Amino acid sequence: MRELAEKSCFIFFLILLSFQSVLASQKSFRQPKPCKHLELYYHDILFDGTDAANATSAKAANQTALGNFKFGMLVVFDDPVTKDNHLLSPPVGRAQGFYFYNKKNDYNAWFAFTLVFNSTENKGTINIMGADLMAEESRDLSVVGGTGDFFMTRGIATIKTDIFQGAKYFRLKMDIKLYECY
Repeated sequence: MRELAEKSCFIFFLILLSFQSVLASQKSFRQPKPCKHLELYYHDILFDGTDAANATSAKAANQTALGNFKFGMLVVFDDPVTKDNHLLSPPVGRAQGFYFYNKKNDYNAWFAFTLVFNSTENKGTINIMGADLMAEESRDLSVVGGTGDFFMTRGIATIKTDIFQGAKYFRLKMDIKLYECY
């Protein structure tokens, strides 16, 4: 009888342990809800040598002779960020940073920039960086920190090319989901 009770306790312990591991695994598959969500538009007007008054970005280093995809070209920018897709809408902030083309056989860039907010709605910065795989419909960049209303934030900025007008102008739609907010 004692042996049967010991076996029953052992089996109960195994069932409890497996049930607990199932609950733990289900918990890890749950997507956390963002603590803050922003939808913004980033407008970039590349200086072409003629329109300095309207340009918001400029080449800082020319492309190399390796390939036909601007490999090595570095662009610095101070671009307006708006709530809607209209370039002339009042900006809610500025995107300040750089991108460089880093693939020899296709268009691909790497971004590092800070969204600088100074409005009644938001004050502070969000730092974003990562690969812009231009062939993809949407790309995820890492939100790696911030200041002010976004102090030490973490999250994902999903970008989509909203419009592209040659080498002169492009607009990105940014869907920013922050998962660490303090």
